[in-house]
Amino acid sequence: MLSGDNYAEWKEKVLLILGCSDLDLALHVEEPPIPTESSMPAAKANYERWERSNRLSLMLIKTHISQSIRGSIPNNDKVKAYLKAIDEQFVSSDKALASTLMKRLSSMTFDRSPAVRKHIIKMRDIAAKLKSLEVDMYEPFLVHFILNSLPVKYGPFKISYNTHKDKWSINELLTMCVQEEERLKHESPESVNMVTHGKRNAKKGKSVPMKKKTTFDKDACRF
Repeated sequence: MLSGDNYAEWKEKVLLILGCSDLDLALHVEEPPIPTESSMPAAKANYERWERSNRLSLMLIKTHISQSIRGSIPNNDKVKAYLKAIDEQFVSSDKALASTLMKRLSSMTFDRSPAVRKHIIKMRDIAAKLKSLEVDMYEPFLVHFILNSLPVKYGPFKISYNTHKDKWSINELLTMCVQEEERLKHESPESVNMVTHGKRNAKKGKSVPMKKKTTFDKDACRF
């Protein structure tokens, strides 16, 4: 449904549905002359195909627009003109949305609450939305954007990439980040357990001799 801030994605999907359903003829071909009784059968069939495309396309588009927005769009019985009216209404909102998405992408940081995979996929999705708004972001640039969003503990990992001769794709970066996340997870518990066990053993070693010493002194006083 067209809700206001998803126009670019909505239009792309609507056009895809119309194309796959072979209903987009009226969007690409001007209305042919209305046939008369003397028109050739081919001309009549051509107009019938265009009329069917126009009618069903309008129905599909209108049923995928929320009621609150549909009332603000000038009505038209031609699907091409109707879609153009929607374009004109949302072109300015697309610019604002692109600016909002850029700010969101540039301020994103990985805080370890979701998995690193979800973090990267979210950033990749925002880049895809920007591309649909004609704000293209090249893959190497997005890779650096994602690397800069990782926390300090990924420092050696980032240095390794910067000194690496080859460039990674987004999918390669995703795989390597997931591996690094697993490595860091396995490292941390071992360090914590070693420190915890060391403290417990130290406490036990101190408490036992003190208890024995106290018992020995009491017995010595009785004798």
